[in-house]
Amino acid sequence: MLKQEEAVRLNPDRLEELYDKLGEAGAEDVVCRALEELAVRLSHTERCHREGRAGDLRKAARGLVGIADQIGMHMLARVAADVSACAGRSDPVALAATLSRLLRIGERSLSDVWDLHDVTI
Repeated sequence: MLKQEEAVRLNPDRLEELYDKLGEAGAEDVVCRALEELAVRLSHTERCHREGRAGDLRKAARGLVGIADQIGMHMLARVAADVSACAGRSDPVALAATLSRLLRIGERSLSDVWDLHDVTI
């Protein structure tokens, strides 16, 4: 079995910027809401793929980009943009591959931000 592992890059400077700009309570609220929204949208994106709704999948993946960028998940944002592009090209193999990568990176990114969040509290 091929084990898929990728290093996930988080931009801790972006989180620090949020904390500086919004204060601890405001930044924690933004981060928590963003993480919840990312989890929901990742699940929705996968469901759209399973149901063959390419247009909805493309829209859901595009929605992930802004949220991921907001909290320093630049790799997740880049791969979400790739998924959106693949959904628009009608290439089922490329779409399946990039979506799988998005889900792996998404899961790992969410976990890493929660771990970083726990350290800062």
